[in-house]
Amino acid sequence: MGGSGRLGAARLLLWALAGVLAIRQAAAVLRVPPGEWLGEFRLPSGFPGSLYDGGQFTGTPFAGLVLKPFLGLAAPSLEVAWTCVTLMFVAAVGLVAARGLPDPVPRRTALLAAPVLVALMMVSLPVREAASPGQTAVLPVLLVLLAMFRVPGERPAGFLVGLAAALQPALLLFAPLLWFTGRRPTAKAAAVTFAAATALSWAALPRDSWTYWVHHLAGTGLGGAPDGLANQSVHGALLRLGLSGPAEILLYVALAAGIGWVGLRRAARYARDGQLLLAVAVTGCVAVAVAPTGWRHQLLWVLLAVAGKVGTRAADRPVWPVAVVLAMTLPADVLLPNLAVLAPVRDNVLLLAALAAACAVPFLPRSSPYWREPVPTAYGRPAAARWSRVPLMPFWRRVLSRPNLLLELLLIRVGYSLYSHIRAAAPTSRSLAEGHGSQIHSVERALGIDIERAVNHAVVNTPWLEKFFNFYYTSFHFVVPLTILAVLYWRRPGDYRWARASLGLATVLALVGFWLYPLAPPRLMPGLGFIDTVHGPQDLAHPQYGAMTAISNQYAAMPSLHFGWSLWCGIVIITLAPKGWQKLLGALHPLTTVCAIVATANHWVLDAVGGAAVVTAGFGLVYVLSGPRGAALPAGLSVPRPREPERMAATTRTRA
Repeated sequence: MGGSGRLGAARLLLWALAGVLAIRQAAAVLRVPPGEWLGEFRLPSGFPGSLYDGGQFTGTPFAGLVLKPFLGLAAPSLEVAWTCVTLMFVAAVGLVAARGLPDPVPRRTALLAAPVLVALMMVSLPVREAASPGQTAVLPVLLVLLAMFRVPGERPAGFLVGLAAALQPALLLFAPLLWFTGRRPTAKAAAVTFAAATALSWAALPRDSWTYWVHHLAGTGLGGAPDGLANQSVHGALLRLGLSGPAEILLYVALAAGIGWVGLRRAARYARDGQLLLAVAVTGCVAVAVAPTGWRHQLLWVLLAVAGKVGTRAADRPVWPVAVVLAMTLPADVLLPNLAVLAPVRDNVLLLAALAAACAVPFLPRSSPYWREPVPTAYGRPAAARWSRVPLMPFWRRVLSRPNLLLELLLIRVGYSLYSHIRAAAPTSRSLAEGHGSQIHSVERALGIDIERAVNHAVVNTPWLEKFFNFYYTSFHFVVPLTILAVLYWRRPGDYRWARASLGLATVLALVGFWLYPLAPPRLMPGLGFIDTVHGPQDLAHPQYGAMTAISNQYAAMPSLHFGWSLWCGIVIITLAPKGWQKLLGALHPLTTVCAIVATANHWVLDAVGGAAVVTAGFGLVYVLSGPRGAALPAGLSVPRPREPERMAATTRTRA
């Protein structure tokens, strides 16, 4: 199959994926019982009575007028029609945005951008909330994109921007953007349309217009609490930090003015540079951030900001898109640990992403020599497969340069969080786990290796040894692997990737074991007389596992990652450490760990065998994918970065 055929097949698969995700989203929304849909619209049943008597409707009075025709439909018809129209709007946003990418657009990007963006939007937090009844957040985005990229006339384009602002007033900030970029007739038409739509709503709904614009100051306080997590605006963040009263208002106004000034100047600069889609995304992020209430379902603009390019190295280019996708698709507690000190960041992840796009991220101008040709990534020489029937994967090339630290930290945190969630969701049937425990115990007796109870009681009768193993079991499981990864990242970047990949694959394989074979550890087996030295005595009728109960599945014991990760540490240290005493410490760590997991009654001996198996498989898979461990860059050596004049001269010669 040629290159065109592969691209065509990839495009079809991506559109199929987007379709599946759209069906999944529709199914989630349509689970709402038909009788509850009118209530979910957050409009009074007696409409055109007051929109805001219930305090739940958050749209403008003009949005209430737009929604009025929908209320004449029967509940099942309304449910289906609203869901289908919303998802069609999402698909249209992806198609229009993909057409707005700045020239020159590589052929692969031109073919795949639309389905990739639609698929990402379907799983994003804004679309998941915007697809619910009564939310019109996707429509203003589509209207602005159509005005900027598809409508040829100045006044028709301004009409669409004005309608978007009538539905979401902060989007009137697009009028200054149009003005600063020379499209003054469009800016005037947008302002006139917004004024006309607002005047129409005043004439039709004077009481509601007074409530929205005057009493609630452009909707502030309608719907959820202003300091609730759903309000991802600067005003909401300040309220969550405990500020209130006139001081908070003055600070909010000052910050909003500064963000608006910086963001609009950046947007105008990107528009003049030919990056109009990025300019639109930046302006949208500014609008949501400075609005009194910027709801999560209005933050679709952040996803559009992936159109900007960041970083001069090819290895750094994925950092911004990956960070945006993670922030827009995953819950905040997956991105950051549940620590009180991190709460201000964790509670405002979407806002911080919008502010970064609007004011901070250094997007490259198209005039930069690195726009089309970033500093290339250094790859090791391809290694020949040792086994003819197990070819190496050509797409998995060995990278020698140091990976981007921010991207590594993001992926390690998200990967471990997903591991924890999947492990916690694995089967936890007590009878099944105890049945498997009896099987393991019987196999060990048959093999003559059922030493757990003797070792456990011997350690309990030796207090200093019990304290040592308890400390070792609870302290070194995370510290040693993270320390090794940190040292390798700094001193041996090529080997860091080899070690990190093998550890990740081993952990994924362990998750399969947790799902397929839930196993009660010795300390949770009734009638066998084991003593839990770490958590204390257990009531096996109602087991209490201490502080780890809420975050750890106690029946995820086969294979033992306590031993598996320690074995990985030992192999890496023995392989890479330059000195003999370091290799000796590396060998002692898994030996001490296997003693600790048996002595504390947290694992069977065969659990350690399972841990060794997944680690061996992890290293083996890395070998199959990328070949034997190649030579890494010497310590402190990095890929040279060409000087700007030389790069510009080279680019000029190439074009000539």
